[in-house]
Amino acid sequence: MFFKINWLYFTEKDIEIEKQQLIDEGKDISEVEHEFEILRKIIKNKDSILFQDKISSLFKKVQNLPLRKDYNYFEPVYLDEIRKEWGNKFYEPRIKLSKKEIKEKIYGGWFGRCSGCLLGKIFEGWSKEKIRSFLKEVGQFPLKYYVSSNNRDLKIFENYNVRQDLCINKIKNMVEDDDLNYTVLALTLLEKYGYNFTQFDFAKNFLDKIPILKACTAERVVYRNLINLISPERSAFYINPYREWIGAQIRTDFYGYITPGNVKKGIELAYKDASVTHIKNGVYGAIFITSMISIAFFETDVLKIVEYGLNYIPQRSRLAHAIKEIIDYRKKGLSYQQVSEIIHQKWDEKNPHHWCHAISNAQIVSIGLLWGNGDFGDSICKAVEIGFDTDCNGATVGSIMGIILGRKNIPDRWIEPLNDTLETSVSGFSKVKISELAERTYSIFKKEMRPEG
Repeated sequence: MFFKINWLYFTEKDIEIEKQQLIDEGKDISEVEHEFEILRKIIKNKDSILFQDKISSLFKKVQNLPLRKDYNYFEPVYLDEIRKEWGNKFYEPRIKLSKKEIKEKIYGGWFGRCSGCLLGKIFEGWSKEKIRSFLKEVGQFPLKYYVSSNNRDLKIFENYNVRQDLCINKIKNMVEDDDLNYTVLALTLLEKYGYNFTQFDFAKNFLDKIPILKACTAERVVYRNLINLISPERSAFYINPYREWIGAQIRTDFYGYITPGNVKKGIELAYKDASVTHIKNGVYGAIFITSMISIAFFETDVLKIVEYGLNYIPQRSRLAHAIKEIIDYRKKGLSYQQVSEIIHQKWDEKNPHHWCHAISNAQIVSIGLLWGNGDFGDSICKAVEIGFDTDCNGATVGSIMGIILGRKNIPDRWIEPLNDTLETSVSGFSKVKISELAERTYSIFKKEMRPEG
C-alpha cells in the first residue's frame, strides 16, 4: 500500500510541463522527445505514483541538454553573471526620506500586499471569461472593489462555486495565503540571520517555518529535495519542472521593503532566497519585483519604476523582452482591453505552465501598474481582472503601490475590512497584526540599513 498524497508526487501533467520548460529554455530535446511521449502513454489512465522513479529518471537525464543553435536569448543563472547582463541605467535616489516616511511606506507595502491578495484570491484558478461573466451577472463589472455577496445573487454565487467566505461582507481579516506566508517567512529569516543570511539559512528556515502541504509547485519540489539532502545550492535544478514559475516572484517583496533606494543590496538578498527554488527567469522575476519596490520608495512615476526594474534583469532574457513589450504597448497608447487581449493571445490560461509562469504574470503586474495610472484601487483591479494568477498579481501590485503611496494614502475602504489582522501557516504566526509585521520590518531596516544610492 502506497502513502498517497497527490500534492507530493509527479503526474502526467508534470511530464508535459517539463517538456515545455525545456523548450522555453532553448534546450535541444530532439533526442529525448520520444521518451516524453512514451512515458506519457505508459502513465495515461494509470496511477502516476507507480511511475515516480521513471519520471524522476527522465527529469534527471534532461538537466544538461545542450541549447538549440537557433536560441536567441542569453539567460545566466548565477548572480555575478546576471549583473554583467544588466542595463546601464542604475537607480540613485534624488531625494532623502526621513525615518518616519520610510516607516509609513513600509506600512503601505504590507497593507497594500494584503489588500491586493484578498481582492484576487476569490478568483484564483478562474479564466478571464469566467471572471468577467460572473462580475457582469452580479453587477460588479468592471472590477472596482472586493466582491460582495447578497441573498439576491445567492444562486449566481452557487453556480460559479464562489467561496463566499472570501466576500468582503463576510471577511473578518486577511485570510491565509502563500503570498503572505512567504512575506512573513522572509521576516523571520532576517530577524534570525540578518542581511548576511545564506542559501542554507534560507533552506533551514523554510523547512522549520512552513508545513510541506502549504508549499506549492517549485517550493513543494524543493522542500522534498531538501529533506532528501539535496544541497540548497542545487535544489532548484534538481528534477524541478516549475523552476521558472511564479513562486520566487511572489516571495521577495520583503527584501525591497528593507532596502529602500539600495537596489543592489535588495537584489542580493532576493537572489539568495529565490535561487534555492528557481533558476533563470524564475529568479529574474524576483529581482524585477524587488528592485521596483526598492525604487518605489522614492518614485511616483510607475513607468519610471518599471523601466528601472527592467534594467536590473538580464537584457537578453525572455523576461526582459516581455517587459519591454508591455512598456512599448503603453507608450503606443493601447487600451487596457487591447493589452488584455494580447496577453491572452500570447499565453494560454488553460495551460498551467502559462498560467503560473513568472513571465506571463510579470507582464500582468506591469499592466496593473502602467494602466492603473497611480491609483491604488484601479491598479490592483486591473491586475486581477485580466486573470491568470490573480491573488499573486494583486498582491504584488498592491505591494508596489502601497510603497509608492504609503499607508495613509491608501483609501481606507481597501484597508479597514482587514481589521489589521493576518492569518498565516507560518509557525508562530497563526494570527498576527499586520501593523506588527510592518513595525518589525521597519526595525530590521533601522538595524541593518540606511537609504543609499
